Amino acid sequence: MHFGITAQGLETIHHKGNDKVVLKRLEEIINQYEVGKIAIGMPLNMNGTSSFRVEVTKNFIHKLNCKFPKIEVVEIDERLTTVAAHKTMNFLDVNKTKKRGIVDTISAIYILEMYMNKK
Repeated sequence: MHFGITAQGLETIHHKGNDKVVLKRLEEIINQYEVGKIAIGMPLNMNGTSSFRVEVTKNFIHKLNCKFPKIEVVEIDERLTTVAAHKTMNFLDVNKTKKRGIVDTISAIYILEMYMNKK
């Protein structure tokens, strides 16, 4: 059965390393859209090992769990999502200057689609 649900980019939260900015905006989004789950990309190395970015991500997931204890946070392996995003933009002939602004949004859509396809 197909429900017609699609993954769409909502916005990229620009935070310059300030998690408080992200958490505040996420709280607004969670309330507005009645979010029950958050899928977050886990930036593993290509060989599956952890990197510094994995530790940063796990720290952020901890903050999400503390601030939003009723919301399930699901980790998704995000390897190759940026590569796929660039391939998609190349296929669509997206202007080089625009690519920088939307690569994170397209990568996030792929992460969400990966979660949805696991269901």
